[in-house]
Amino acid sequence: MIKFIAVDELLAIRNEVLREGKLTPDECIFPSDSLPGVFHLGFYVGDELASIASFHPQSYGEFTGTGYQLRGMATVEAYRGKGFGNQLLNFAIVYLRGQKANYLWCNARKKAIPFYMNMGFEAISAEFDVPGIGPHYVLYVKIQ
Repeated sequence: MIKFIAVDELLAIRNEVLREGKLTPDECIFPSDSLPGVFHLGFYVGDELASIASFHPQSYGEFTGTGYQLRGMATVEAYRGKGFGNQLLNFAIVYLRGQKANYLWCNARKKAIPFYMNMGFEAISAEFDVPGIGPHYVLYVKIQ
């Protein structure tokens, strides 16, 4: 089941999956997590949070219209490969379409590129390095 969740509900997974458990939950808070228009989604298996993602109103480059940035998408290892991330992202895109957003973009880790490409995203940057995390690309998908 997909739910809108509070940021404090997803911090443990952000730390575990995206920061290899090296940070405190507070260190996993993004500066934009509490800005107007931000929303966080969680995919639950029973009572257990399995997959998360955050969406921040943010334009990119010279793209016109309303843009959102996807940040902190992660699935707990035990639940990977079951389609939960796919369902979560599809839900978000439908929701954003209803919010009149024009596009969604993200800084995607190189190893996640196949997932995003299968979801209809395209790479719009050269590879770049995020210090301490690794190689990334900027990806984009048109919503409307």
